[in-house]
Amino acid sequence: MLNKFFYRIILLGLMTGCLLSLQSCTTPPPNNTENICSIFRQYPEWYWDAQEVQKHWKLPIYVLMAIMYQESRFNATAKPPREKLLWIIPWKRPTSAYGYSQAVNSTWKHYKRDTNHTFVNRDAFGDAADFIGWYSNQAHIQLGISKWDANALYLAYHEGIGGYSRGTQNSKPWLLAVAKKVQNRAWIYKTQLLQCQSSLPNKPWYHVW
Repeated sequence: MLNKFFYRIILLGLMTGCLLSLQSCTTPPPNNTENICSIFRQYPEWYWDAQEVQKHWKLPIYVLMAIMYQESRFNATAKPPREKLLWIIPWKRPTSAYGYSQAVNSTWKHYKRDTNHTFVNRDAFGDAADFIGWYSNQAHIQLGISKWDANALYLAYHEGIGGYSRGTQNSKPWLLAVAKKVQNRAWIYKTQLLQCQSSLPNKPWYHVW
């Protein structure tokens, strides 16, 4: 009986250590999130992942990055702030949104089923970027939104396909203003990328993931 108790304590310690190790391995946000060239020079793997999204889902890199900036500021473990109970006590979070893309549990599961991607994580940049590409493609197919229209894509991303089709975004002036910011950032990122893309490193042949 005592041996079983100590075994469980050791196992719990190992599991805790593994979780802490995984959390410490998440990539910190870029030093300069305002400049897409700086982002990709710091993390060239992100550039290669963004290229894959553009190739597969036809979503421009600068639109992808503008949406991700707005959602998480490139924070791998971002979550919505907790609500306050009695205006003081930290309470539950308003949604299950998590990671770079702030995808909620239900939509992330839909993405995994639809793409047959089993081993994907919301705190992995490449997986989160592919999710944004997939969702933008859904918005294009179901709502007819251009993949170059960062404003409308973000509204559909925030409100959901159904919400956008019902026009729920039109009753939220604050959200319409945020979507304009996403569009402006996409333009800025596009201009920056045009200036530096030729100097960004190509994906090496051995980089298979």
